[in-house]
Amino acid sequence: MKITVVGTGYVGLVTGTCFAETGNDVTCVDIDANKVKKLSSGQITIYEPGLEKLFERNLKEGRLSFTTSLEEGIEDAEVIFLALPTPPGADGAADLSFVLNVAAHLGKIMTDYKVVVDKSTVPVGTAEKVAAAIAQNCKTPFDVVSNPEFLREGVAVDDFMKPDRVVIGTTSERARKVMGELYAPFVRQGNPILFMDEKSAELTKYAANSFLATKISFMNEIAILCEKLGADVDMVRRGIGSDDRIGKRFLFPGIGYGGSCFPKDVQALVKSSEDVQYDFKILNAVMDVNERQKLFLLPKIQNYFSNDLGGKHFALWGLAFKPNTDDIREAPALYIIEALLAAGATVTVFDPEAMSNVQRLLSDKNGKIVYAEHQYTCLENADALIIATEWSVFRTPDFQKISASLKNKVIFDGRNLFDVARMKELGYHYESVGRIPVSL
Repeated sequence: MKITVVGTGYVGLVTGTCFAETGNDVTCVDIDANKVKKLSSGQITIYEPGLEKLFERNLKEGRLSFTTSLEEGIEDAEVIFLALPTPPGADGAADLSFVLNVAAHLGKIMTDYKVVVDKSTVPVGTAEKVAAAIAQNCKTPFDVVSNPEFLREGVAVDDFMKPDRVVIGTTSERARKVMGELYAPFVRQGNPILFMDEKSAELTKYAANSFLATKISFMNEIAILCEKLGADVDMVRRGIGSDDRIGKRFLFPGIGYGGSCFPKDVQALVKSSEDVQYDFKILNAVMDVNERQKLFLLPKIQNYFSNDLGGKHFALWGLAFKPNTDDIREAPALYIIEALLAAGATVTVFDPEAMSNVQRLLSDKNGKIVYAEHQYTCLENADALIIATEWSVFRTPDFQKISASLKNKVIFDGRNLFDVARMKELGYHYESVGRIPVSL
């Protein structure tokens, strides 16, 4: 099948590459000529484990190509995916201008039937707006379908190639047949393609991410209560996670969620609720809890250093909002860095993939932030180590190297990577989230 993907960001590039991997002829369109040039020459523009190999293979085989021309990109295409940015506006609502501008352009240049697919995360009612934008200038039949993505950064290739479900919103039998054929190779093991109306599909994406964000914030609240009551959040997590009605996933406490999806999608669903005069109390609380949680470690750090961080130097492991990605959007580490610098401290940071992104974002903080080339050189002459992202490489470190480099054997762990009893044996002052602290 001939497919066009408009937008070569995270979702667009994963979508285009994975469809090409199943034998489709995919053209990706982007207005950024420099990005298109890089991609066409074989230079992948995002970090996602497992994607580069598929990208290189399909580019070499000619199944994957890139262009800046929408007219060229949609020629002979049966399906056009819109994988465009929908950033939050000042009021929290998703900005649909990129999507609707492309839709309007499509209406002027489509000359035969096509299925136009909203792949971006969009509010309920967007399919109708896209259809209206196309119809203004279109003289040929078309259908607009909602097909939300459920890709987790770090495992997006597996999520796309082996989805636990595919959600397709359409009331058109013609579009349903096309989309069913397109996704058939991805659900051969029996995972369902869930057909529904467009509005239900659009809401499904927001509801799914908001529910997961709620689980995370709930466990962060439980972690705070554990510390106050003397309980261990790891034991509580295991106790409730063994209940099939609750499940084990998304029950790990920490210093809040970040990334491109949860913060934006929760905020957008709250805004959509407000638009129909509904006060979504749970999600407003989720957002409040998450904002507070990003600086959960700061009072612990201040207390240890007698509320005087002036002149103190900290090592920080982890900058990405989660492991196996270079995405720093809404990353808790950024909030911690800003708070430490505001208190008069300096920071040396290390992350396996995200440091260049932080350097660009915080270029005005040069001199106060040092970017280490290695996780252990990051520790040199630091008063304490702070852990903000649970990269696997941080899980079993050389504690002798840590103690030899730090001024003090002090660790503030925002991701509960280490066993409390072992840290006590090793003689560390160790504070984590929802567990009894170990004091020197």
